[in-house]
Amino acid sequence: ELGAPLLRRFAALETPIDPSLLPDLKHETNAVEMEGALEGSRRVNIDPGYIVAERLVLATGKNYTHRIYLGKGIYADLTLIYSKGEFQTLPWTYPDYASQKVRTIMEQIRRKYLFQMKKEFELLSH
Repeated sequence: ELGAPLLRRFAALETPIDPSLLPDLKHETNAVEMEGALEGSRRVNIDPGYIVAERLVLATGKNYTHRIYLGKGIYADLTLIYSKGEFQTLPWTYPDYASQKVRTIMEQIRRKYLFQMKKEFELLSH
């Protein structure tokens, strides 16, 4: 549907999102995907999600055994877990997210998230 070659881009929001907003965010990104579709075929695929210290979670409209229903037809996909100093794959991790290159990018985003949380904690404790 997307064609080849596939180009990947990752973006992280400056401010962490509330995970409860993931269903609405997924519906918004689905609409963006369809706006850019050509004759019904998507040209972009947007995977909204969030990173916290322990994991990377992506939103999906597809149910599966390991996915947790969030509401509004959207499920949480536990994609990577952080253990032993790096992101680890799971049996169901999408191949592109399982690549070392992508996991390194996710680790950079995680470090920034942790730095932001530390700064926020320091501001609140003064």
